[in-house]
Amino acid sequence: MGEMKAVLFDRFGPPEVLYVGRRPVPAIGPDEVLVRVRAAAVNGGDLHDRTGKVRLVTGRTFPKGCGLDFAGEVAEVGASVRGVREGQRVWGLLGRRTGSMAEYVAVSPRRIAPAPENLTPEEAVSLLAGATTAVTALRDKAALQPGERLLVRGGSGGVGSVAVQVGKVLGARVVALAGGRNLDFVRGLGAEEALDHRTTALSALGRFDVVLDTVGTEHARVRRLLAPGGRMVAVAADLDRPLAWLGTVLGSAVHGKGRIRFFSGNPDGALLAEAARLAERGDIVPVVDTVHPLDGVADAQRALAAGGVRGKHVVRVA
Repeated sequence: MGEMKAVLFDRFGPPEVLYVGRRPVPAIGPDEVLVRVRAAAVNGGDLHDRTGKVRLVTGRTFPKGCGLDFAGEVAEVGASVRGVREGQRVWGLLGRRTGSMAEYVAVSPRRIAPAPENLTPEEAVSLLAGATTAVTALRDKAALQPGERLLVRGGSGGVGSVAVQVGKVLGARVVALAGGRNLDFVRGLGAEEALDHRTTALSALGRFDVVLDTVGTEHARVRRLLAPGGRMVAVAADLDRPLAWLGTVLGSAVHGKGRIRFFSGNPDGALLAEAARLAERGDIVPVVDTVHPLDGVADAQRALAAGGVRGKHVVRVA
C-alpha cells in the first residue's frame, strides 16, 4: 500500500526531536486488522518514551514511533479474522508498543472495539485511556462501592477527569485535587468537592475509602489518607525518583494497612466495548483540551508537560 505519514523521533530529547516522517504502511498477517487512524491522544507515556525515562523497556533502536491509542476505521481485515468488517469505526490501543500517531496501524482484533457512535474520532480517543484505566482501577482493583468516599488526585487530567465521572457512576462521593483554575470544571464533571492541590494540605482532607493517584509523587504521604479498610490505586509512577517510589509501593504491601495497588493499563476489546457503552449512554463525556495537527505533536507534548490540562490533548492524524 506504499508509504504513510508517522510521527517519529531518532534520539531521546526535548519535544523538538519529534518530526513527521514516512514509513511503509504495515502489512497485516492473517490474524490482524489494518486501521486507518483518524485521531490519537497525547498521553504521559509519550513524554516518558521521548525523553528516554523508560528506555530500559523501549530500548535504543531508532526511529521510534509515538502514540499508544487511536480512533479510526478498519481499512483491511486479515483472512482469519471474524467479526470485523472494512469501513467499521473502531477505537483501540497498541498494547505494549507505540506508533499510533501514524496514518495506519496493524493490530490484533482483540485490541479494538466499535467506537462510540455518538462521538467524533477526536472525542472518542480523548476518553479511551482514561475510561479503561478508571474502570479497571475503581471497579476491578479497588472495588469501589456506592457511598464510599473517593479521592481523585489529578482530577482535571486525561485519566482524572474521566475517573471523577466513573466514580460518580459507581455511586461514590468524589473529592478531587486539581489546579486552582480547573476547580469549577472538575465540579462540573461530578466531584462533590474540588480543591486546589497547591494550597490544600493533605492532612485537611480527612479519610478516604479509595484513593486514585494519577500524579505519581508522594505516595507515602497520600497513603496516610486511607480510612481503615481503604484501598489506594496508583496509575502513575514517579520516574524522577524511581527507587524511592518502588520502595514505597513494595513496602506498602508489607508494612501496615493500605497496600498501594499499581498497574499499567493494557485493556482488551471487552473493556473497550464497555467504555464505549458508558460513552454512548452519556455516563461519561469526552473532555478535549486542544486538537492539534499531526505536525503539531511537539506543541501538544509541551502543553501536556506544562500541566493544567483539562482532559486530553489530541492529535488529528487524518
